[in-house]
Amino acid sequence: MQRVFIEEIARYEGQAVLLRGWLTNRRSKGKIHFLQLRDGTGFIQATALKGELPEAQFEEADHLPQETALEVWGVVRADHRAPGGYELAVQGLRVIARPSREYPITPKEHGVDFLMDHRHLHLRHRRAWATLRVRDELERAIHDFFHARGFVRLDAPILTPNAVEGTTDLFEVDLFDGEKAYLSQSGQLYAEAGAMAFGKVYTFGPTFRAERSKTRRHLLEFWMIEPEVAFMTHQENLKLQEELVAYLVGRVLEKRRLELEMLERDTQPLEKAAQGGFPRITYTEAVERLNRIAAEKPELGLTPLAWGEDFGAPHEAALSQQFDRPVFVEKYPAAIKAFYMQPDPDDPRVVLNDDLLAHEGVGEIIGGSERIHDPELLRQKIREHGLPEEVFDWYMDLRLFGSVPHAGFGLGLERTVRWICGLEHIREAIPFPRMYTRMRP
Repeated sequence: MQRVFIEEIARYEGQAVLLRGWLTNRRSKGKIHFLQLRDGTGFIQATALKGELPEAQFEEADHLPQETALEVWGVVRADHRAPGGYELAVQGLRVIARPSREYPITPKEHGVDFLMDHRHLHLRHRRAWATLRVRDELERAIHDFFHARGFVRLDAPILTPNAVEGTTDLFEVDLFDGEKAYLSQSGQLYAEAGAMAFGKVYTFGPTFRAERSKTRRHLLEFWMIEPEVAFMTHQENLKLQEELVAYLVGRVLEKRRLELEMLERDTQPLEKAAQGGFPRITYTEAVERLNRIAAEKPELGLTPLAWGEDFGAPHEAALSQQFDRPVFVEKYPAAIKAFYMQPDPDDPRVVLNDDLLAHEGVGEIIGGSERIHDPELLRQKIREHGLPEEVFDWYMDLRLFGSVPHAGFGLGLERTVRWICGLEHIREAIPFPRMYTRMRP
């Protein structure tokens, strides 16, 4: 009998197949047992009727504990009432392994801390399973998107000698003979070197921020996708970001519709995002909008902003809720942005940068900019930001040998997963979250 996987079960309607997996739940009703099974690719109901399988196996099925590993065989049949639209009419089963003690995560409600303490087991359950399947699809889609456009993947180091945006939120590492290094907060500077060698590159890897933050959108360790393109302008950068996000959302809608249903995700806002056409407003326009919202809706508790102040999470949430798809906010004040961002030639108070805010109140998922390509201006900015010039000597070389305008951005994978899946907290968007309050398991 052919062994098949649950995700491909529709191909075998009316055929006898063999499944291997684990028991997630069971219930009995007279002479019938309903066994809920999972095999890593999906979930299915296996129905065991008295008289249709050996008596000893039927009796054993009534006493199987949760997470028993099983081999089950029978006939696949369509049933619109069953999750996934199919069930297995059991003809036989064999126990491969029983749990050695009671499984801690039962079908009842559990608190967040309990589930996070048992994250190594919680990954087996529907919500976590569906979320991380979406994450996997996004990772595949990211590689497909960039490779189809001729990008080269460049692996940036995790240990770096310098910060990208200041040292206040870096993890310091002791090396040898008193030398210090830092866990990377971005692969951008190395991607810029790659862009000058290959034209179009992207980095994809873990990054770290030593922030004592307990918000719903912060992790100590997270994954970033950071493209960098030689000769690319600010406007072309915005276009690439929009194309990427629209593609990613469309890919999940196409390939992971079942997982979104399991998460009870309203897909209408995602359908809008997949169409593209993201609105663009300037930082100045955003401040004006936010101050109007603060005055008209005092119940939101928004703090009014003076020009030059940065947005907090509540401001991003309120602003993003004004649109039916992601929105670009561009041209922030230079004083609140990183040293490497190119000033706007029409207004040097601001830089040619953007944040892409996901709608539905999620907030920033991308930050990008055109980079300074003039060596003297870059040296000036490094000094103004109080950064050690000696550790940026290699970065300055990129401007001394054939410098060209170039641009790039960083997309936070977990923030994107959180938005697409409709998650309350970012900790659900990564297999094993590392947070200010959590380092286990």
